[in-house]
Amino acid sequence: MENLIAGLEMLARWDVVLALLVGSIGGVMIGAIPGVGPAVAIAIMLPATFSMDPIVGLTMLLGIYGSSMYGGAIPAVLINTPGTAVNALTSYDGYPMTERGEAHRAVSLAYSASFWGGIFGIGCLILLSPVLAIIAPMFGSREIFLAALLGIILVILAHRGQTFAAGMLAMFGIFLNTVGLDAVTYTQRYTFGQSFLSSGINLIVVVLGLFALSQAFFLLTAPDNSPDAKPVTGRMGAGVRELLKHKRIATAASGFGVLLGMIPGTGEFTAQFMSYTYAQKTSKKPELFGKGSPEGLIASEAANNAVPAAAMIPLLALGIPGEALTAMMLSVFYVHNVVPGPQLFQNNIDLVYGLYFALIALNVIVFIFLLTSTNLMTKIIRVPTRLLGVMILLLSFVGVYSLRNSLTDCMIAAVFGVLGLVLKRLNLPIVPIILGMVLGGIMEVKLRSALPRLNGPFDMIDRPIAAILFALIVMVIGLHIRTLIKEVRAAQPAEDHDLHDTQTR
Repeated sequence: MENLIAGLEMLARWDVVLALLVGSIGGVMIGAIPGVGPAVAIAIMLPATFSMDPIVGLTMLLGIYGSSMYGGAIPAVLINTPGTAVNALTSYDGYPMTERGEAHRAVSLAYSASFWGGIFGIGCLILLSPVLAIIAPMFGSREIFLAALLGIILVILAHRGQTFAAGMLAMFGIFLNTVGLDAVTYTQRYTFGQSFLSSGINLIVVVLGLFALSQAFFLLTAPDNSPDAKPVTGRMGAGVRELLKHKRIATAASGFGVLLGMIPGTGEFTAQFMSYTYAQKTSKKPELFGKGSPEGLIASEAANNAVPAAAMIPLLALGIPGEALTAMMLSVFYVHNVVPGPQLFQNNIDLVYGLYFALIALNVIVFIFLLTSTNLMTKIIRVPTRLLGVMILLLSFVGVYSLRNSLTDCMIAAVFGVLGLVLKRLNLPIVPIILGMVLGGIMEVKLRSALPRLNGPFDMIDRPIAAILFALIVMVIGLHIRTLIKEVRAAQPAEDHDLHDTQTR
């Protein structure tokens, strides 16, 4: 009870309330503008949060993370252009409803499903985090090393069709983390005699370059565009009542979001497709999916909004991020010497409860705000993309320079911005680089800590949890190889058939 009161007192601070309002409402606005997304916004805001108290900075970032998907549904429904990448499936059924003159029904359903998924995910976070925190003390250096290795493998394998590229980019991220002065031996690593590399390559500089600057370059090099969204008329509360008729779909979709949100590298996309497929297969009217089905819209929005809270579970309990946004939040913990994991629940339980209440509050604030301000969001959608690109460019360089007042950091960020633009043009993933840097650093530290206590390679897995994690790694790789073999065998008869037709001719 004392912890609950401490968490509420922390949330009642004026600076926390202000951060919550700025993060949640700002996140909605950012999500509603096609071409920005939460990763860009969090990357820009990250340097500013380092000077704040941990609860203030994390509340602001969580507000952006948790509310951007609400806003991303607005252009997906009204103009068939997802505000964020994870709202892609929302447009499948949301836009056909708008074409039928049911825009108010579609957006209110999207808001209601998002709220349901968000609250469901927070409930699971509150229930599961302490359980993992009880198990987490059993994790020694070797277990955390294997857990981080499993996380990187899952991130790589999650990029189906781009596994090799994702693997190379993850390895590149791990390499970037090794550049600079070794903290143990005090020797230079991969600095090539350049003094500016002695302090290493800053994670935040890379994040701002790959996400924010690359998006600015992308918008500035693309044709200028000002999307047009018509005002929404009608009763916005209708979606709440309709959602209750489909609470089975909403709950199942939220469950998919929680389950996949906890697994590194999967996240919103996989949760959406699985929940959408489940909803279609169990629906009494599957033929309506893709043509304006309320069940399809609910499945998509409930799943992707359950993920943010679920992604916080491994971060808080084990200190292992599952995707780029939680990796950015991990840096806020580290800057303030707050280490996520079992010690967080023992030494900073008031911070944990404060984050719980902040997540609940942001969902309530965003839901009420959107029900009363949707037409304001339609005006924000119309921001010209070139103007947006200039604003992102300016804010990004200000953020990079504010880190260490270094023009060198600005140049490094610009280089990574160009790299991010190239990767976007080639349709290659950026996230593996960031997770490679974060998880690679965890792996190096834990491996060095574990090695002096090992007499042989099999000592690495001589404890129950280590053996389970190793078995999971082997199983995941084995299943992926099996899938590849099946795909090759399935493609072989088609190639043989084409060759036979060619020879016959």
